Amino acid sequence: MKWQGEGLILSVRRHGESSAVVSLLTRDHGRHAGIVRLTQKNRSIIQPGNYVQANWSARLPEHLGAFQVELISSTIARIMSDSLRLTALLALFSTLDRLLAERHLYPEIFDLTLELVTAITSGDDDGWLRLYAGFELRLLEQLGYGLDLSRCVATGERQDLAYVSPKSGCAVSRAAGEPYAGRLFALPDFFLNNSVPTLAQIREGLRLTGYFIAKNFFDGIESDTRARLTHVLTLEK
Repeated sequence: MKWQGEGLILSVRRHGESSAVVSLLTRDHGRHAGIVRLTQKNRSIIQPGNYVQANWSARLPEHLGAFQVELISSTIARIMSDSLRLTALLALFSTLDRLLAERHLYPEIFDLTLELVTAITSGDDDGWLRLYAGFELRLLEQLGYGLDLSRCVATGERQDLAYVSPKSGCAVSRAAGEPYAGRLFALPDFFLNNSVPTLAQIREGLRLTGYFIAKNFFDGIESDTRARLTHVLTLEK
C-alpha cells in the first residue's frame, strides 16, 4: 500500500532511538500517522508545523507504515519571536491531533487549517485572531457539535442575541439572558456578523469555543496548549 500527498505535521513522538511517529493532516488521507527514520538531514524537517511532501507505504493498509518526507515550507520558523502567534499555532496543532479521528477525511477542515496557518504566519495585523476564533466555531460545526446561534433558545427571537447557554450550546437573547448572565457565555458580535472585534471580544469568543471543544471531546478538560493560548491572550493589550 502506498500514497503520496502534501500534509501539515501536527505532532512528532519519538519511537526508539532513531525513529519518530509523525502525525500528518492531509486533504486526501485525513490525519495519518507513520514512522520516519530520523537522519541528520531530515531532523530539522520533522517538526510540528512544517508543510511537507509525504510518501507513505505499508505492507497492509491497517499497518502504521512509514513516511518519507520532503520540506515544502516551514511555518513556525517565521514566527519564533512572536509568543502569541507561536502559542496559537501549537494550540491549533495539538487540538487537531487530539480531535481528528485517524484516517477519516476532513477536506474542509484541512482547507480551513491551511488558511488559518497562512494568516497566523504572514502579515503584521491581528486579523488572524478573529480567524482563529471563527475556525474553532467552524471546527465544532464540521464535527457535528455546531452551536446554534440563529435564534434565542428561550424565546425564538433572532434579534439582540447576547449569550450562549453552556448546557445547550444555543444562543440566548439579551432580555431573556440578563437574569442568568453569570451562568451564560457572552456571545461576541463578530460571531454573528462581519464586525471587527476588540481583543476582549476575541477572548470571549475563544473562551466560548474552547469550552465546547473541551466539553464535547475531552471530558471538559482543556488541553495545556489551548489553556496556554488563553493565558497569553490575557497578557495582550
